[in-house]
Amino acid sequence: MKKQRPVNLDLTTISMPATAKASIFHRVTGVALFFALTFVIWAWSESLSSAESFEFVKGLFNGFIAKFIAWGTISVLGYHLIGGIRHMVMDMGHWEELESGNLSAKIAMALGVVFAVLAGVWIWS
Repeated sequence: MKKQRPVNLDLTTISMPATAKASIFHRVTGVALFFALTFVIWAWSESLSSAESFEFVKGLFNGFIAKFIAWGTISVLGYHLIGGIRHMVMDMGHWEELESGNLSAKIAMALGVVFAVLAGVWIWS
């Protein structure tokens, strides 16, 4: 007998808890870090090859796009670090209850936003 279950394919109507959002964002930032490292490794490699290349990379980092990429990389790294610490604490048996898990997820996301703002102030000042 075929079961008739409701199927909701409209993902915009699904309300995820804070723990799910924090976990998904942690995974997304991990993937973003992987791709951002290509820019970072290229810049390090290029800057170490010669004095002229160092000056080229130094001048490149004065542009808006390079600063935006650097800000994004630092912001993603900050949230991924905060989320990783949260996951390690959860692996030790803390914050596993519904209330404390939601609270720690909200705090981690808020700290990620604060970290991104501070990184932006640091880069663009």
